[in-house]
Amino acid sequence: MEIEICTNSRRSAQNALAGGAKRIELCRRLDVGGLTPSPDDIDFCVHQLNLRTHVLVRPREGDFCYSFEEYDIIRRDVGLCRQLGAHAVVVGFLTPDGRIDEERTRHIVQFAAPMQVTFHRAFDEIHQDPLEALEAVIRCGCHRILTSGCCPDAEQGIPTLRALHAAANGRITILAGAGVTPANAARIVQETGVTEIHGSCKHTLPDGTVETDPKIVEQLIKSISQ
Repeated sequence: MEIEICTNSRRSAQNALAGGAKRIELCRRLDVGGLTPSPDDIDFCVHQLNLRTHVLVRPREGDFCYSFEEYDIIRRDVGLCRQLGAHAVVVGFLTPDGRIDEERTRHIVQFAAPMQVTFHRAFDEIHQDPLEALEAVIRCGCHRILTSGCCPDAEQGIPTLRALHAAANGRITILAGAGVTPANAARIVQETGVTEIHGSCKHTLPDGTVETDPKIVEQLIKSISQ
């Protein structure tokens, strides 16, 4: 079982490490679903914290249909992640009619190598059958899909997560995420069969800042190792 902790800052990454995490998804601006972090933060997590760092590459909030200019920014940022030693990038592309954009996804997978590529929760906004979308992402060469099973959270998405994991049959990893907590992680794993889960383990500080809580990270890890 692999656990990925979503971290929105250096401090959150440090807290994830303190809680026992070995792998993070690094981003910023969780309030809008996450945006591309700074190069300095990527470098810090890779080389100072020695965490397996998967970097979210998303230039703006909103939908996942990008202009040519925005796509060029994504491509540039993916190249920068590779130069900085990131282990994976996390991206997602949809067509205007809500289907997996296979052309752009395939191109980014090829360009990102040897980094791995996770197709993120843009998958949960598709307007096509999830199993059909799964096959599209597999054709593109992605290594995993971060998904809640096309539901508001992974616990509600257990039936679809189970179906996706079964249909993937080892060809791609289903990374269950959204609303994963120490209280429900074991159930999600047991009822879906997934081998990777994703959680933010966050709490809100008195000033309103949201950051990863090392105690919750530790609890999450323990909840699925018992």
